[in-house]
Amino acid sequence: SGYDYNQITGVRGNANVTPEFLRGVEGMAQRLGAQPEHIMAAMSFETGGSFSSDVRNPRSSATGLIQFMDSTARGLGTTTDQLAQMTPVQQLEYVERYFEPYRGRLGDLESVYTSILAGSPHSGNDALFTQGERAYGPNRELDVDRNGVITAAEATQHVRSRMGSGN
Repeated sequence: SGYDYNQITGVRGNANVTPEFLRGVEGMAQRLGAQPEHIMAAMSFETGGSFSSDVRNPRSSATGLIQFMDSTARGLGTTTDQLAQMTPVQQLEYVERYFEPYRGRLGDLESVYTSILAGSPHSGNDALFTQGERAYGPNRELDVDRNGVITAAEATQHVRSRMGSGN
């Protein structure tokens, strides 16, 4: 696509973002019908810019490049502990397995990120979480307008801001 990945927060000078890793992301994106920069931006957000396969969320079991939950990892035939032992390149196989059911429906940043956050592609004003639901609390910082509803567009703002000027 000609996108400069160095615009994405955490990419420049990151030892985890090797040429092999970038080729892996590009191949996965092509097979899934997604843009590699969207997957990269989502992984940047989910890992705090580290692109580390062992980064863990202190509030949950979420681990790795797209913050796999324990149950998600088991469904993919692995565990979060095993995922944390993988290199980022090795973990891309599980990232692709995770996205596979949404192949062809990952055409924009919102659909990529909401597949990670909410478990399926969403867009625009689609409500992902509403105050009072269990999933709202851990994600409340994504409720940009503080109205008690996290929409796909709101949640994705934080990821989009990691893409630099080329978003």
